[in-house]
Amino acid sequence: MLFLRLVGCAQMIEWVASHLVLVATVLVVVAATVAVVHALLFKTEVRAAIGWVGLILLVPLFGSVLYYLIGINRIRRRAVALRREAEEVGQDRWPGESLIPGDIASLLEADDEAVELAHLVGNVTSRTLLGGNLVAPLVNGDEAYPAMLEAIRCAETSVVLLTYIFDNDAAGKQFLEALVAAEARGVEVRVLIDHVGSRYSRPPMSRLLKRAGVRVATFLPTFSARVPSFNLRNHRKVMVVDGRVGFTGGMNIREDFVLANAPKQPGMDLHFRLEGPVVAHLRDVFAEDWEFTTGESLEGVAWKPGIASAGKTIARGVADGPDADLDVLNFTLLGAIACATQSIRIVTPYFLPDAPLVYALNTAALSGLDVDIVLPEKGNLRLVTWAMWGQIAQVLGHGCRVWLSPHAPFDHTKLMVVDDYWVLFGSTNWDPRSLRLNFEFNVECYDRDLAAQMRGLVDERVGQARRLTQQDLSNRSFAVRLRDGAARLLTPYL
Repeated sequence: MLFLRLVGCAQMIEWVASHLVLVATVLVVVAATVAVVHALLFKTEVRAAIGWVGLILLVPLFGSVLYYLIGINRIRRRAVALRREAEEVGQDRWPGESLIPGDIASLLEADDEAVELAHLVGNVTSRTLLGGNLVAPLVNGDEAYPAMLEAIRCAETSVVLLTYIFDNDAAGKQFLEALVAAEARGVEVRVLIDHVGSRYSRPPMSRLLKRAGVRVATFLPTFSARVPSFNLRNHRKVMVVDGRVGFTGGMNIREDFVLANAPKQPGMDLHFRLEGPVVAHLRDVFAEDWEFTTGESLEGVAWKPGIASAGKTIARGVADGPDADLDVLNFTLLGAIACATQSIRIVTPYFLPDAPLVYALNTAALSGLDVDIVLPEKGNLRLVTWAMWGQIAQVLGHGCRVWLSPHAPFDHTKLMVVDDYWVLFGSTNWDPRSLRLNFEFNVECYDRDLAAQMRGLVDERVGQARRLTQQDLSNRSFAVRLRDGAARLLTPYL
């Protein structure tokens, strides 16, 4: 009997070997078919679906493997579901601080558009709009890092820090020392760094923090068996001290943003210090990401103390990501553009908006609004810059004004100001990666004084920039225009 089984196995192996090409072909066809069916059923963005189906059909093996690695969104986070359940029963509301949309008009003396925008963002975020906040802008690492370090040094109960990049350089080492010292004096410290961002320098800061006894984790390892995807990154920048003082914006932790030290690759950016009830939204988004990554739930007074009013700004945290919060930022941006009656000012390092956002900006400009978009003259990501030049004519030809800031320092600022009352700041870029793939966090503010201050900052950037014209685009050589046009085809994947 054993002999017959061995003969049968040998015959099977011989048959497979003789028909290896046929077997391989069948497997490739099956894999491609499954991938195409999945893309057709679950890719809601048409351009992305067309791109993936085309790639899978033209290069079946490579396309199928690539789709499996980066095309399927496997993120399902229990913490997000729990937050939404809590909000549905009113647990996220702060007594005496919550504002119904009508209160915005009375406090700001704003038009109905402000009320409509607040109502829209509330519906898409499921977060309460909160009054009583103090929001202070911090320009570059020269202002942001000292304020953040001082807050860590004064921490009494807890420090949580979430960032995309935490470099092992002069700036990073200052944060390392402050965090280690806080841990040593009994402060509860948690640090979460994106797995890809943690590898921008060697040795990674996550390793040094762990050696020093600080609780640290990396978000979504690129080849994790739990979630085999390396395309979904955590791009958020959030720090909360003692549950009451928050910092957020667009700035990573790296010495390039400290212009006083004359770094080799200088960068400009904007961060914000926040006090008041809206800090709860910062600490909640950290808690969600931390629980998803480590399984540890951050509850109790040390993490979530009561928060008193600190100022007059009305604000709300706006979380966005490829999970339950998908398209939150898209709806927010579209709503803000639609509600604008005077002006729209945008500062972003990467500008690759999809068709609905392009149409919205063009419609605003054609209706007589001032639409100003400030971009870097020279980007730090070559392929993204080429793609941006390949499609910038879509807004330039309909009345939007595009301004190019100087080559150095590279402007990494992410800011939007609408009319004279609304400000949006945070980690989101105007590109498909931020709006579709990354986990991002922003804050919307209804405050005329803050809006005037931010308009002044944008005007200052415009004053140092040069205006891009149609003639500038036409003057590019044929080879450059062809290169940029080809790069534009990769926009859904950048």
